Amino acid sequence: MPKSLYREFEHVFRSVIENFPETQNTNTNNDNIILAAIPTNQNARHDLVAVGSHIEDEKDRLLNNFLSFARDFCERVTQEGHWADFIDPCSGLPMLSKYCNKVYSEVDGMEVLLNYKSYNAGFCKILTHPKWGSAVYPATIFARAPEGVLRRIITSYPEM
Repeated sequence: MPKSLYREFEHVFRSVIENFPETQNTNTNNDNIILAAIPTNQNARHDLVAVGSHIEDEKDRLLNNFLSFARDFCERVTQEGHWADFIDPCSGLPMLSKYCNKVYSEVDGMEVLLNYKSYNAGFCKILTHPKWGSAVYPATIFARAPEGVLRRIITSYPEM
């Protein structure tokens, strides 16, 4: 994970990090455990910068797709004895971790992780996908688990 994104992770998930074994000076071997930011992007049917009820309906559809996937993914990671959480794209807040009230910027995360570009539209920062432009719905999952476990779980999903 890039340092700038790790700093953001520390900011958002401070109370969670304090409970990771290596921060408690235990002798647990965590050499194969990684902290991963898993960016997801859905291609919207419409440019999401536009306004109207059809845009709100599309955002709701994309949000529900992500929530279903993210809940299932995080449940599978935690069933294997590891940690995972996802960011609510509407609020920027973690969905599963308690006592986390700092906001994560999906747009900033996609800029750092995927080198996507963005632009400002008033007070809103708009992500631009290289192929879809602003018809994109970004959302992020964070997980702390062995890389092999994460790869196995991710590849078990059909391409969406």
